[in-house]
Amino acid sequence: MKHEEITRLIIGCAMKVHTTLGNGFQEVIYQRALEIEMRQQNLLFTREMSLPIFYEGIEIGERRVDFFVEDAIMVELKALISLEDVHLAQGKNYLEAYRMETGLLINFGSVSLQFKRLFNSKYKAV
Repeated sequence: MKHEEITRLIIGCAMKVHTTLGNGFQEVIYQRALEIEMRQQNLLFTREMSLPIFYEGIEIGERRVDFFVEDAIMVELKALISLEDVHLAQGKNYLEAYRMETGLLINFGSVSLQFKRLFNSKYKAV
């Protein structure tokens, strides 16, 4: 699996955050804690990076993604009771909109950490 080592490190960081903080906080708290953990693992990332969304080549808005890690993986965080299909669809849509191949959807809101690896089936390497 492409980017497996990086995604494993990110998930490990998320597990440590969830073990330490538990569930019940707002998403931004987990985002800040995950930032600290990823720095300690020497992962390179950009937090809350804003990217334009295009339709038919025309910019129609923008969206901020929680993290771009190692210029390869989009990480979207949630703090919900449970992930649902709509959240997976949203994550996949972001991958397509950002022209990224791999992403992680991580949910800190449940009793146990939830995460899903996302893949953009429409991705074409440049």
